[in-house]
Amino acid sequence: MKLCYCDETGTGEEPFAVLLGVVVDASRMHVTKDDWSKFLADLSTKVGQEFQELHTRNFYAGAGIWKALTGQQRSDAIDLFIDWFAERKHHVVFSVIDKARHTKMKAEGKLHPELETVWRSMGFHVALAIQRHFQGERKNKGNTIFVFDEEVKEETRFHELVLNPPAWSESFYSKPKKTSPLDQIVDAPYFADSKNVGLLQVADFLAYFVRRHVEIQENAVPEKYAGEAAKVNGWFNKIKDRTLPFNCMYPKRQRCQTAELFWSLAPTCIREA
Repeated sequence: MKLCYCDETGTGEEPFAVLLGVVVDASRMHVTKDDWSKFLADLSTKVGQEFQELHTRNFYAGAGIWKALTGQQRSDAIDLFIDWFAERKHHVVFSVIDKARHTKMKAEGKLHPELETVWRSMGFHVALAIQRHFQGERKNKGNTIFVFDEEVKEETRFHELVLNPPAWSESFYSKPKKTSPLDQIVDAPYFADSKNVGLLQVADFLAYFVRRHVEIQENAVPEKYAGEAAKVNGWFNKIKDRTLPFNCMYPKRQRCQTAELFWSLAPTCIREA
């Protein structure tokens, strides 16, 4: 049994949005949860203040309580955690959307009604990628429970979408005959407060650096300091090394219409990754 903890970044005024899922085996997740708690406790000690949740945007910018840490200390902490995550052998899955392109395709009638919002488009794309990858697993080892950060406006419609997926989505994972649609997805997705679920914070942490990489590579948001592009690219590559096979998210060849749609919404640097 797998659990996929998902959080998003960039759904405000940013040019790109990312939804990233941390895929963990249920039998090994407790170690990751414990280590994340220790990571936060160590940061609390360094800044001399306890906190319930790590907001990656503020941490990276050195805003608020994070002013107590130098840029180098924050960079070292990011290195430490991403290296540790890679060693844990967990996987990630993500969807990246160029929001201007989403708006344009929606206006032109090129998006299915089920994908009318950026969040729902990313969430469903990730679900399809999970299905595509794990449907070949034997003895239900690929069965996956989704846990998302709270998203009140989307929850009802997304439940309906996952529980009753449209026929057009089946080509993305070449649905085998005599199987139910999205048969690897167990139950309706769950939504939780990230303050209480450490692995949602882990997903937020990793998603932020995927988005920052895209912003820089697409020349949408300039470097905030000298050498940022190289540093963020290094972090992105470590995260990318832990993704499910890239063709489960963005197949480069023989794309069906559904895969072509998500390919069209992705920025160039993700298509070429």
